[in-house]
Amino acid sequence: MTFYIYIILAYLLVLMGFNFYRARKVKNQEDFMVAGRSLSVWVMVFTLICTWIGSGTFIAGAEYAYKAGFSSLWMAAGAWFGIIVIYFLAAKIRTFGQYTIGDIMEVRYGKAARLAAAVALIISFVAIVSYQFVAGGFILNVITDGAISEHLGMIISAVFVVLFTALAGMMAVAYTDLPNGIIIVVAVLISLPFVYLKVGGWHAARATLPPDFFQVFNSRFGAHPVLKGLGYALSTFMLLMGVQSMYQKFYSAKTPKDAKVSVVFWVIGTVIVETAVVAIAVFSMVKLGHMINPNVEKEGGKLVLLAARYLVPAPVGVLLLAAAVVVVISTGMNYLLSPTTNIMRDVYQRMINPNAKQSTMVFMQRLWVVILGGIAFALAWKLQSVLQMAYFAYVIYGVAITPALIAALAWKRATRAGGITSIVSGTVVTIGLKIMTYVLPERMMPGGDPFGIPIIYPALIISVGTLIVVSLLTTPPSREELEKLFPEKEPAA
Repeated sequence: MTFYIYIILAYLLVLMGFNFYRARKVKNQEDFMVAGRSLSVWVMVFTLICTWIGSGTFIAGAEYAYKAGFSSLWMAAGAWFGIIVIYFLAAKIRTFGQYTIGDIMEVRYGKAARLAAAVALIISFVAIVSYQFVAGGFILNVITDGAISEHLGMIISAVFVVLFTALAGMMAVAYTDLPNGIIIVVAVLISLPFVYLKVGGWHAARATLPPDFFQVFNSRFGAHPVLKGLGYALSTFMLLMGVQSMYQKFYSAKTPKDAKVSVVFWVIGTVIVETAVVAIAVFSMVKLGHMINPNVEKEGGKLVLLAARYLVPAPVGVLLLAAAVVVVISTGMNYLLSPTTNIMRDVYQRMINPNAKQSTMVFMQRLWVVILGGIAFALAWKLQSVLQMAYFAYVIYGVAITPALIAALAWKRATRAGGITSIVSGTVVTIGLKIMTYVLPERMMPGGDPFGIPIIYPALIISVGTLIVVSLLTTPPSREELEKLFPEKEPAA
């Protein structure tokens, strides 16, 4: 136990020292938010991998694998398709070169859309940060053999994430992601063969685990397994297509070309790591399934951590646990930084104090990091399922923001009224359906979904439908309104 905890704490202390060093280089808001737009391709690649491969992969992905086996890869696959689509937008995003999704929303749809999008984003990202803290509690509980309780582990994790983020913002996030990203990729790839051999390989897994764990769609997961699996894929696809923390990284790249090249390596790394994590979780159930309490919904999220503790050699295990620690910290930092950037840019600077000094902006954003971190911790304390919280966070962001955002970048006919209606309707419907999951009787919640239909489908249909219908029924945007995102091409010489 002491071997694991001391090595990981030493690594965290090194990261903290690095953050104090980087904090000295933060002179203005651009340094804090987008690292002075100075990131090279390889720093971009690993910070993108670190941002996406968080506890949504290590903990929510493991919980999903515990419930549905290899069909849980549908959740990861949605992101893979999203990254491929983003490849065609990356250079344009960097060329536009702003700080937040709100900057794009205001250019296309006006200030009201900027504010509405900020509300949806803050709700989603605070939810995502909350289960990073839960994951941190799991990790510290496992590596100390229960000496640190899950709740105490959550407190320690929250302190680290909030402190790291408040110190140096994107300047710290991006450069600590470089070693973290390397550790994630190496640890997962080394661990999988050890786990596979330790449990007896494919034949032992087929003989021990339920047959539906090896189906494309697990026939016992959800009232409508195909809709359930594709619903998870769609939620991650929609999140990634519009997630602000990724766009913020593109704004941080040195050049548009660097932003585009980094996406190629990002998708390769993400496919490999997420597939390996699911495989580790599934194979681990052969030997470790008895250690999971089936009456506690989130317990399945411990599978990869338990594998690191009991199925691989100690040096490999500590590397995998360190990878889990760094993804919690990295993802928590990224998703805590983004909503505070929205508060400062979309609310404080736009509506309260347009002429705020740079020192005031940095101080206020650090204060909001602490406030939102506290709210996320309160949510984490009561959280029952990392998988369900992740799904809700992905859906509300994906249906409230992504349709209007993609239309802003790619559909000239989208209007202000259409964009605002899409954002508001997507937010309201998703929250309403989520509330229904708590108040409807169990007989009306087959498979854990209202009337058996995953909430992503009705919410997305309404969001996209209102965007298209309202846009077509209202006056098209003028040439001046489109100029910043659709500039006129210069005539050939």
